[in-house]
Amino acid sequence: MVQKYQSPVRVYKYPFELVMMAYEKRFPTCKLIPIFVGSDILSEFKSEDGAKHVIERRCKLNVDAPYLLKKIAGVEYLYFIQRNSLDWRERTLHIEAWNETFSSRVIVHETCSYSVHPENSDWTCFEQSASLDIKHFLGFENSVEKFAVKHYATSIQKGKEIIQHFLDELIAEGVTHVPRFDDASVESAPAPSGDKQQYEDARSYTSSVASDDTISVVLSVGDTGAVGGLDSKPLAGLEMAKLDDEYIHRFLGSLTLYQESQLLELRKMIRETHKGNMPSDPELLRFLRAREFNIKNAFQMLCQSLAWRKQHRIDHLLSSWEPPQALLSFYPGGWHYSDNEGRPLYVIRLGNMDVKGILRSVGEEAMVKHVLSIMEEGLARTASATRVTGQPISSWTCLLDLEGLSMRHLWRPGVKALLTMIEIVEANYPETMGRMLIVRAPRVFPVLWTLISPFIDENTRKKFIFYSGTEYLDPGGLEQYIDETCIPDIVGGDCICDIPDGGLVPKSMYRSTEDLTSDECSLWSDTIYKSTAVSKGQPHELLIQVDDKDCVITWDFDVMKADCVFTVFRAKKPLPPPKVATVDCAGGSSDRPANTVIFNKHMVMGIDYSLAESQITCRDGSSIQGSHVARYAGSYILQWKYHCPPHSTEQRTHQKAKIMYYTEVLASKDFRGSMSSLQSSHSGFSSHSGATSTSGVSSMSATPSR
Repeated sequence: MVQKYQSPVRVYKYPFELVMMAYEKRFPTCKLIPIFVGSDILSEFKSEDGAKHVIERRCKLNVDAPYLLKKIAGVEYLYFIQRNSLDWRERTLHIEAWNETFSSRVIVHETCSYSVHPENSDWTCFEQSASLDIKHFLGFENSVEKFAVKHYATSIQKGKEIIQHFLDELIAEGVTHVPRFDDASVESAPAPSGDKQQYEDARSYTSSVASDDTISVVLSVGDTGAVGGLDSKPLAGLEMAKLDDEYIHRFLGSLTLYQESQLLELRKMIRETHKGNMPSDPELLRFLRAREFNIKNAFQMLCQSLAWRKQHRIDHLLSSWEPPQALLSFYPGGWHYSDNEGRPLYVIRLGNMDVKGILRSVGEEAMVKHVLSIMEEGLARTASATRVTGQPISSWTCLLDLEGLSMRHLWRPGVKALLTMIEIVEANYPETMGRMLIVRAPRVFPVLWTLISPFIDENTRKKFIFYSGTEYLDPGGLEQYIDETCIPDIVGGDCICDIPDGGLVPKSMYRSTEDLTSDECSLWSDTIYKSTAVSKGQPHELLIQVDDKDCVITWDFDVMKADCVFTVFRAKKPLPPPKVATVDCAGGSSDRPANTVIFNKHMVMGIDYSLAESQITCRDGSSIQGSHVARYAGSYILQWKYHCPPHSTEQRTHQKAKIMYYTEVLASKDFRGSMSSLQSSHSGFSSHSGATSTSGVSSMSATPSR
């Protein structure tokens, strides 16, 4: 299996020419790079004007590998081929390197590039990626991989130190500026006398640095590293799929090479499959941590969560949700300063909560929605805490007071509601619980814990800290995690905690079962999306009636399980009534609309209907938007079919493709300004299908009906 690694973008706050001069000082030898033994030129090319220089070298490395491994492999040195392409005019250096030694057993490939920062021409960006494919290595495959990754990670930090060392040397020598390459100066005027030697030194880079750089996947000689970076956000001018090294350390924390690489890969995958607002980097990291940085599992979990957020308009929850009076008065929870690590602190007095009274007053769905609003506010507070404290904060601490917990809290509908909330939070807000401090737990608590603990993720359970009796007030108790001046008065501290006391909800606030049922339906039915599932031989076909020509049919759908094929047709003859097919959607509710099938075996393509938009294969996790200009009034059919590659021997994880969709027909004059049409006169497929469609399938666009 090929292991791929992508390092974050590193920024030198120095001009390209000065960075190249610092880089040149490492050659022909460098005491900071003892493993580099030497190199031989294999080929070399220089342009007539001196602007371009391409050189290929065979580099020799003295591998700092275990003696036993060297003996078994029968080698003392490793050899790599490296091709450097320097362009002074464009101010870029591209480096490509691959191994010659053991090339039949191990394939190592690395690409690096130095270029000018897109927002500041006096800064230099460095990017690096590598791949490692160990086919076989005398039974030492795992050892070789660990060895390679260890040295690759070390080389990244080492490279940063080396470049900075030589930059400091140059500055100490008074060299702070190197003239840029100029076509006119090459042909006529010489460089200014004061800068002539610096200019020649920089130009001489083409005969040294472009030749002696060696690969860093196994044993780098330091082709990495940078200093500086932006203070508060990723580099604005860089592509969205890239992250600044300094930004990662400042806002995301210390990550290993593997974790950085997985974060960048997940960012790239989401960017290719989802348009609109990208999840924040801390959010991506939370989903990766929840799945132990397994990119496939994290991607699947995140896609399902994004679809859930879209369906229920979670992004608008804080601005739209107004808690019923029963929750405002009797829900005993609220935010209270922060813990010793700067995490927001949430205090809840579960023992004082009248679970039955609240549920009878507002219903389960309102209760769930209120908890979700708390989670959303928690995310906003962590972002704010990161800015205030100057350190990455992506979770919060919860202080759970169980005084008063009794058998009445084990009311079955209440436990059911609690389990529902835990399930939703675990699926959509992973790794937000930094620590759970549980105090004053009564004897009945073990019963409740036995019921709910199986539904809590194992990593989350490890963050629970239980205090018996009053030991939470002793040294080493709560004050270990919460500043003594911030311990709430409700648990014996000195800080006033302004949250509702809870208590029994007056029965006058209770509502009838009919009212609660009606409200619960409306709470989650305010979505414009519908859901269905398609299986092999059982498509879903949606009839769209267009009354006026030149109207635009728009669609927006998410594929949440398996793959599907999407196609748009135009009817040429009257269509038979749609046939309703029963589909058993795994995990779905009974009120989900059944599939409809319009086409039958007697209908013929070209006679009864025609192709309006070519089919596109949509992969699991894709978010697709598109549109079609209807040149004819009449009936159109949007079709989703289950996709199983022909002659595929791969075992399919899902036998049904789950689809969440929304469609709308817009007048031509309304199309451009419509949010559902992506504010574009072209289909979203032009940008979505690149990563989601199969090779050879053309992208859909807002083309006229045929």
